[in-house]
Amino acid sequence: QVQLVEFGGGLVQAGGSLMLSCAASISIFSDNAMGWYRQAPGKQRELVATITTGDSTEYAASVKGRFTISRDNAQSTVYLQMNALKPEDTAVYYCNALKDIAFFGGHLTGRALVAWAQGTLVTVSS
Repeated sequence: QVQLVEFGGGLVQAGGSLMLSCAASISIFSDNAMGWYRQAPGKQRELVATITTGDSTEYAASVKGRFTISRDNAQSTVYLQMNALKPEDTAVYYCNALKDIAFFGGHLTGRALVAWAQGTLVTVSS
């Protein structure tokens, strides 16, 4: 049973834009906050953006002002619009349903609720 599918990644030059999409099963999407994580080579997975069922958003300091998270409840889909991309944004991006979201010191944390999907690779060239 597929619960999460991410797509939209690709290769882009620094300063460019990409929009990522994540289609989620209705059972996990409708009642939960959703978030986008990323994992760069050799680094831990980090939470970069969250959106609640009431459309409240939070962003990690590293992406604030450049990334925008949104959700389409009718389509059970969450999006991540990424602008002004930098080489350090290169990573595999994952989405998940979340609980226990916290924000401190410019960093977001949250408890992912379901198994990770394959993610979508974003590569930003300099």
